[in-house]
Amino acid sequence: MAIQHFPLKLVSRRMLAPTVGHYAFVRDDGQPLDYIPGQFIQVHFQYADGTATKRSYSLATIHDHALGAGEEVEIAVSYVPGGAATALFESLAEGGTINASGPFGRFCLAPNDANRRYLLIATGTGVTPYRAMLPQLEAQIRDRGIEVVLLFGARTPEELLYGDEFRAFADRVPGFRFVPCFSRELPADPHPDVRHGYVQQFLAEFSPDGANDIAYLCGNPNMVDACFESLKEYGLPVPAIRREKYVSSK
Repeated sequence: MAIQHFPLKLVSRRMLAPTVGHYAFVRDDGQPLDYIPGQFIQVHFQYADGTATKRSYSLATIHDHALGAGEEVEIAVSYVPGGAATALFESLAEGGTINASGPFGRFCLAPNDANRRYLLIATGTGVTPYRAMLPQLEAQIRDRGIEVVLLFGARTPEELLYGDEFRAFADRVPGFRFVPCFSRELPADPHPDVRHGYVQQFLAEFSPDGANDIAYLCGNPNMVDACFESLKEYGLPVPAIRREKYVSSK
């Protein structure tokens, strides 16, 4: 898959949480974007002093095939106080363009996986690749009879990115379980699968199994490292624990 450089034109944006925006773009050169769910793009810009820099964003677009010309490229952007990328995105008007490259990354579902279950674990914007994977996961649940558990950590209900979408998917697709883990504040009327604490505290509840599970870890590096060590103790071989760390940059 060739890495391309291309302009992205902003179509719409909305706030997912107090400090996270959902941005929808289209390629402004009329070309398709050949990507696999789980991959990311890089956005290129300059600091105030003219120094070139870039930031990486996983594609959140729900799709089971490459994006055709004119189809929306969606990302979730965390706002960092004083951040150069935050300033870029906050000042971007609809119809404005940014420069991007990609796709990059191998944090994707493997076509030859023979597991019985996926354990998808995320914090913050680390959940965006799993949103993109939903059509693939639905097909695997249907075709292979697998189970999927999404453990998603957030501090408060208002910070649970795409939470309504994941709950609706879980309600519609038997075999998919959505387990939000809130470290600070629970919703007023919590679903039975809501947990109070950090995602790594609830791994034991799902009895990770080295013979049948493949795990994906995405988000806060401390969470990724803690879950990686725990999953190894449960017997998951290292190739069955796929990781991507998200570090906020100014």
